[in-house]
Amino acid sequence: MTQSPVSTRFPTLARAAFPQSRLLTNVLLVLGGALLVALLAQVEVPLYPVPITLQTLGVLLVGAALGARRGALSLASYLALGAVGLPVFAGSSAGLAKLAGPTGGYLLSYVLAAGLVGWLVQRYGLDRRVGGTALAMLAASVVIYSLGLPWLSVVTGLKGTSLLHAGLIPFLIGDALKLGLAALLLPGVWRLLRR
Repeated sequence: MTQSPVSTRFPTLARAAFPQSRLLTNVLLVLGGALLVALLAQVEVPLYPVPITLQTLGVLLVGAALGARRGALSLASYLALGAVGLPVFAGSSAGLAKLAGPTGGYLLSYVLAAGLVGWLVQRYGLDRRVGGTALAMLAASVVIYSLGLPWLSVVTGLKGTSLLHAGLIPFLIGDALKLGLAALLLPGVWRLLRR
């Protein structure tokens, strides 16, 4: 059996913990990742139009732990669960209107961000060291803001500094803390697995 180009260099945490790739295991990992993001989305500081949550921490961890394909699929599943009405988004919200609202660009970017982190982990093993993990998380955060801010601008009409004050600046300190936490957590888990 040949491996895909994505997985040729470094295994993910999920692959290391569950080396046998069975369908049920993959489904449980994907749904578990979606559930983790849903739970972290409920840790919220309500701001308008974009709340502060731990949701992005979940996105980054899921992408790193599951890899590019399973991570992206996990976040796509998360969005699908919310779209059909399960209260998985921040503030226990759900529905297509949430995906079309001010936070829709951020939410949709999660699939790409998790996929990117997973690809960086599988290709370069960036989750093995603090600096590498931070770099992967920073790259994914750029993806999230690159889609979230323009969407927020279109939906709300905000531009320039008003847009940055609504959709970027209030999140920078929290994002730095989440990035630091992930950068410490992932290499620590690898050290435990090696023992």
